[in-house]
Amino acid sequence: MQEILNAATLGSVYLLFALGMALAWGTIGILNFAHGATFVFSVLVVHMITKASELPLPVVLIVAVVIGAALSLATQLLVFQKVVEAGADRRTTELRIIIAGIGVSAIPIAIAQRVSGASPFGFDTGYEPSLYAVGGVRFTTTTVIILVAAVGIGVGLTAWLKKSRQGLALRAIGVDQEISEGMGVNRGALALGTMAVAGGLAGLAGALLTLQLGAISPDSGDPLLIKAFAIIVLGGLGSMGGAVLGAYILAASETLMIHFEFGTWVDGVSFGLIFLVLLFRPQGIFGTKEVRRT
Repeated sequence: MQEILNAATLGSVYLLFALGMALAWGTIGILNFAHGATFVFSVLVVHMITKASELPLPVVLIVAVVIGAALSLATQLLVFQKVVEAGADRRTTELRIIIAGIGVSAIPIAIAQRVSGASPFGFDTGYEPSLYAVGGVRFTTTTVIILVAAVGIGVGLTAWLKKSRQGLALRAIGVDQEISEGMGVNRGALALGTMAVAGGLAGLAGALLTLQLGAISPDSGDPLLIKAFAIIVLGGLGSMGGAVLGAYILAASETLMIHFEFGTWVDGVSFGLIFLVLLFRPQGIFGTKEVRRT
């Protein structure tokens, strides 16, 4: 049971990080490789603030979300939107967005390395997690916060995309951007909102992971990018429910590898899942096959 809880906690952190990438990629078509930098930079800002003044936990989480949303919003306004406007065709635009995201990510990472001296950093919240043991299973209040936040946001975001007017508009953009814009959908405004939400989720994931581990390093976002990519591919592009399931499948797979003492292969699980899914079910678990009009 302890390993099941550990897998669920790990999967919840993966989910919070991957949801933002899945939302942006599956709706407005932006595969944001600066997402990991947003994750790290949000924690760095909170770290710098708490060095000057101790903050309560709720304020720490809010600040991390706001910083993540602001950085992601700035990236959309100053970089991705310009790339989209200058794009000659969809394939070229997607490639340029990927390259731009990689380039942009170097800036906040360089700042984080400079400020932290390339050493791990955390923050002082005055929060002391309580430890509990139920039926031999040990967990802390931090574990409960992570699980509740991930499941709540994952389910809520999935329901919002399926039932709300804005969610339906975003899904329409993901299916056919030209037709949706012709029907009055404002892609520009929705893109800004989507990127802000995605960045906020990255900031929240960073804050919660820092609470769980005590500190993160400037390069902590890089491995999470690969895992998020595996989660999205596994669940199916455009499916929030698929991202939820994919995150917990990946975490369970990695936990099993550690349990059977194959810990050095843990990172290979992500690449293996990507390969297998692309080979046998390219659309993912809940994805649908792309329909091409001729």
